[in-house]
Amino acid sequence: MPAATEHLTNSEYITPGTPRLAAPLTPSAPPPRLVFVPAFKPAYLIHGDDHGRIGERRARLRALAEVEGGAQGVELLEGDRGDPDAVAAALSAMTFALGRRFVVVDGVERWKDKDLDALEAALTSMPPDTTVAFFAREEGRLKAPARLAAAVRGAGGDVAAESTVKPWELPKWVAARARELGLELEGGAARALVAHVGERQQRLLRELEKLALELGPGGQIGLTEVEERTARSADLRAWTLADALVAGDAAAATQAYLALRAQGERLSGLLYLIAQRLRAALDVARALERGTSTAEVKRGLRMPSRAADRLISDVDRTGAEKLRRALESIADLEVASRGGGPGGAGEDTEMLLAIRAIAE
Repeated sequence: MPAATEHLTNSEYITPGTPRLAAPLTPSAPPPRLVFVPAFKPAYLIHGDDHGRIGERRARLRALAEVEGGAQGVELLEGDRGDPDAVAAALSAMTFALGRRFVVVDGVERWKDKDLDALEAALTSMPPDTTVAFFAREEGRLKAPARLAAAVRGAGGDVAAESTVKPWELPKWVAARARELGLELEGGAARALVAHVGERQQRLLRELEKLALELGPGGQIGLTEVEERTARSADLRAWTLADALVAGDAAAATQAYLALRAQGERLSGLLYLIAQRLRAALDVARALERGTSTAEVKRGLRMPSRAADRLISDVDRTGAEKLRRALESIADLEVASRGGGPGGAGEDTEMLLAIRAIAE
């Protein structure tokens, strides 16, 4: 029987441990179910500018870690608790946790090579049954340090890049992912799928996976299948949700959010797009407060003229202070979606409460 694998990255797999029989085999008993235990490496570095995919990877790793070691075996380090020296101290500290211990570190895109002496030494002498995972959401000059990548590899770990594909390369990327799933795309289908669904790789992959389940191996996908079986661009609806929040329209924001969730969108990806729009709106509000003319503000917005007029009008009506509070609410939700919040209500309830609070 071929060994099963637990998919963890785009480019590598976690190899399961030795299969164990779930029950003793007797002459009358059916063949036993095999239970596979993932074999984790000492260290991982997941970095890149595809923030949505990195968020998915982080959530998946945490879920696997909690299955392996329980919630008490997962330690989250971010912000002030996530600097290189603090991580080195955490890796060197004694722990009484049973089973494998997991240390999840966020924000390493802000680290510098010169600050990694203690952490590099800690990685060379990793305690047994410990896994540390570093996550870097790169943007502009914010990059995961090359020295950290070398230290992770030196510790026997893996480094994986999650980078966005250029828009003009997406049809080729879609065709390659379709072949991996056993689908056959007819001429023009890949380009049509990008136009129909949008340019987010995660969304495109989800649609291909749905098509693979519906059509089975060897399924043919043409323009008809793209039009009838795939959802409209999630990005457009996400901008609709963000614009409704900027305008303080709770009903429209709630409707847009529920529609996005119904078509399978993840909250973490939506929050990233919403935060982008709110930051842009706050910048507009502050510019208007400084006395910048509407025409000058409009020239600085990279959007169609009518959309820019609507955004400026909504911003002018809402005001900078309310937009700042809205952005803080979204930031709190983003932290909670990464496992950094206090928990309690489900993420949909938290988002709907945030929508109501923002629109008040």
